[in-house]
Amino acid sequence: MGNKQFFIHGHFYQPPREDAITGLIPGEPGAAPYKNWNERIHDECYRPNASIGNFSRISFNIGPTLLDWMQGHDKLTYQAIIDQENAIYARYGVGNGMAQPYNHTILPLASTRDKIIQIKWGIADFIHHFGHQPLGMWLPETAVDEETLSILVDHGIQFTILAPWQVRSDTKDEGIYILNLQGNRQMHAFVYDRGLSTRLSFDPSATVNADQFIRDHLELSVEAQSRVLCAASDGELYGHHQPFREMFLAHLIDRIPVLTDLSVSFPAKILREAEEASLAELVPDTSWSCHHGISRWKEECACTPGAIWKAPLRSALDSIADQVDVIFERVLVDKGIDPFYARNEFIRVLLGETSIDDFLAYECKCQDEDTMMVQALLKAQVARQKMYTSCGFFFDELSRIEPRNNIGYAAQAIAWTEFVTGEQLMPDAWQLLSEIKSQRFAINGCTIFTDFYRNAVIDLQAYAISLGAPPAGEV
Repeated sequence: MGNKQFFIHGHFYQPPREDAITGLIPGEPGAAPYKNWNERIHDECYRPNASIGNFSRISFNIGPTLLDWMQGHDKLTYQAIIDQENAIYARYGVGNGMAQPYNHTILPLASTRDKIIQIKWGIADFIHHFGHQPLGMWLPETAVDEETLSILVDHGIQFTILAPWQVRSDTKDEGIYILNLQGNRQMHAFVYDRGLSTRLSFDPSATVNADQFIRDHLELSVEAQSRVLCAASDGELYGHHQPFREMFLAHLIDRIPVLTDLSVSFPAKILREAEEASLAELVPDTSWSCHHGISRWKEECACTPGAIWKAPLRSALDSIADQVDVIFERVLVDKGIDPFYARNEFIRVLLGETSIDDFLAYECKCQDEDTMMVQALLKAQVARQKMYTSCGFFFDELSRIEPRNNIGYAAQAIAWTEFVTGEQLMPDAWQLLSEIKSQRFAINGCTIFTDFYRNAVIDLQAYAISLGAPPAGEV
């Protein structure tokens, strides 16, 4: 089988389940006997994988919002994951962890500025937790376009992982390619093996015995590969979607060097040691989980038939984002603050690396009388980023927690903006969201929005009273 490299990538991620206004995860009866799905999946997947050292065996990424939750919920598991990645970094000079855009936004559907924010925040989050610069970034749903890759390159990212239908090349089955981009930029793409990844992800009978998997599936895939063999899957596969598969994963990685001539590695190490890779052409506006490109996150498609609410929701969120941004940028410029610098660097406050007071005083040079307004508008920008979380568009039903939370974050962004400026955005938003209707239940977008907006207003009124300062206008 020659001197070929092999790695498994695990994409570990959970939708943010916190209520958009309270920040608390509500009880989820379906997760019983646990309080919510975060706790259940953590106990079935993240904790056991960390306890047996699997985060030192594979390539992986962990969604920033999930890692933040884990740090507060189970510090021992969190630290085990960090320590395992850091041990790899100390041994090889490059790590096996990859970064991820912060809010799991479908980047080809995002504006250029939102792409930059999501990538900057994702890199900052990775450095905050793991202590070193990431060389790779996993794109949410592997959704990709050329502008996204160009921005990755501009921020020091050298590689990503894509599905085989996301690139075109005259050279087949290389496993690693170079994508030429505008401005003489280049991005390396590791392309996962479709058959092997499908077996891992969707055929529980294939993952009962690691030795058998190597004989029946891995060796066949190796024969078709020239250089690098990669399998990619959701990390939750190992223990949650398929019970006890964390032990399968550990045994599989340990047995591959014994039973095959494959060298087990990870992308950053492979890239550092690789010879020149073959050229490939990017197929833009594609993803690994929707064979209609990126339609799943902007409109009804065959993946989610009947989800006619998606297109008007996407349109409404875009309109809300534009209105919130115009006010944010105008106010900060009027106060002598660079709005784009403030927005990009605000991740340091979210990560707890600096206090909001120090950030406003020393980074933004904000005058004392302006701090409340600028802080509120920055919080509105955080909520405005959250309202594009991909999970809100992944499923077919509007009444699920994921699209409800996206609408909730839109309500929060509007409420914070109105709170300190007195400008009225709610009526337009309510009208836009009235077009969004569930096909199964008597629920629509403006009903969801109104509930969240009312709670946001109550929360902000209590906040104003605590400060002893009334808002700029009626909310």
